[in-house]
Amino acid sequence: MIRDIKDKYIRMPIQVKASFWFLICSFLQKGISVISTPIFTRLFTTEEYGRYNVFNSFLSIVTIFVSLSLAGGVYTQGIIKYENNRLVYSSTMQGLSVCLVLMWIVVYVLFHDMWNRMFGLTTIQMMSMLLLIWTSSVFGFWAAEQQALFKYKALIVVTLVVSFLKPVVGIVFVMLADDKVTARILGLLLVELVIYTGLFFIQIKKGSKLFSKKYWMYALGFNLPLIPHYLSQTILNNADRIMIERMTGTSEAGLYSLAYSIALIMTLFNTSLMRTISPWIYRKIKENRVGDIASIVYPTLAAIAIVNLLLIAFAPEAVVIFAPIAYYDAVFVIPPVAMSVYFMYCYDLFAKFAFYYEKTNFIMTASVIGAVLNIIMNYVFINMYGYLAAGYTTLVCYILYSICHYFFMKKVCSRYCDGIEPYNLKKIVGITIIFLIAGSILFATYEYPFIRFCLIGLFFATIIFKKNMIVNMVKEFMILKNI
Repeated sequence: MIRDIKDKYIRMPIQVKASFWFLICSFLQKGISVISTPIFTRLFTTEEYGRYNVFNSFLSIVTIFVSLSLAGGVYTQGIIKYENNRLVYSSTMQGLSVCLVLMWIVVYVLFHDMWNRMFGLTTIQMMSMLLLIWTSSVFGFWAAEQQALFKYKALIVVTLVVSFLKPVVGIVFVMLADDKVTARILGLLLVELVIYTGLFFIQIKKGSKLFSKKYWMYALGFNLPLIPHYLSQTILNNADRIMIERMTGTSEAGLYSLAYSIALIMTLFNTSLMRTISPWIYRKIKENRVGDIASIVYPTLAAIAIVNLLLIAFAPEAVVIFAPIAYYDAVFVIPPVAMSVYFMYCYDLFAKFAFYYEKTNFIMTASVIGAVLNIIMNYVFINMYGYLAAGYTTLVCYILYSICHYFFMKKVCSRYCDGIEPYNLKKIVGITIIFLIAGSILFATYEYPFIRFCLIGLFFATIIFKKNMIVNMVKEFMILKNI
């Protein structure tokens, strides 16, 4: 049996192996982070832990302005768009990233007292933040290239080494230092500088070019209009926790944060699948074969629905594993947030067309609408129903966000794809309705464990009974993807 499994693995296409290992790697990375969190909460006082998380919040926001998120969609698309000159494109993106960080370092140094007061951080912490933005961008460029080329071995090694070293070095630094918050930040920076700097020089050496007016103008022209989009996404992901803390209290914010963090573990599936199929989708759009895309998308959409249903099904057990019984009420937030994760995948599928044809105004409009609506709905419904309402406002916002991107996709396809639409709306709506109904039924059984486990058992029995059909779907998926 082991030999059969080994033989099947050896015969697997590189794309399938890559998807599998990217997913495993992501879970191991997240697992190491989860394991280390209780250690740091015991090394920090509550005030120190709060200051460290404030630093991370600022880091997320400042990253958008300093890096312009160049290692995201514009880079992945550029690899396909300029695949004949990919090495030069990659090295010049690294060059642009360095230029942006150096520019912001100069701006910071000239007015450092003002920036320190504004953020409530020290000079060392602010400089560390800027350098962390650079190292994250370096890794983002390199990792995206590895994933697009299905070179999973090097990426796995680098990711796991960094994931292991960050908490280990951080623990040592924090135990030896008086300023534990700065020590934790410097521990992260040291690991990333040592490991990621090498990746920077690898891409620079291969491309042998730091500056290209053509590629710099393309990247800046593409991403500058997207700043409101990326900023809005950050608000959409963080505003609820901030507003809960201000409107209902720190304890409620902690409960919501736990549920949100558990639910967002499922985004690992989103990321793994999307990173695998994104280059393929862009290539199909480039070849004007958008009709081929749906056959790949429907199975992935169903897969995302299933993994999120499993989380909803086992949410009570997940909360018990992740936290003491005092946090149990967080379980009631998980279903709507898990459903939101499904719609995060949906909108990304629709937005691919606006990204490819550089219709950044569409992307920005949808993101701003989602963020503003989230803030307004949070303010109204948290006041009325408490912190639990934030989970549902998040779900509603992501549903509307997906709908906006769908209609913008229709506009783009009408203009650039000869009117051919890649997806059958009835099929997507059908998958979505089944997902929402199944998730709601599971949610309703939280107080009836016997019924819930019967439903779970029925689900797994169906999977076993339909095993051959599922295997055939996977085979068809690989064939259609030209694997």
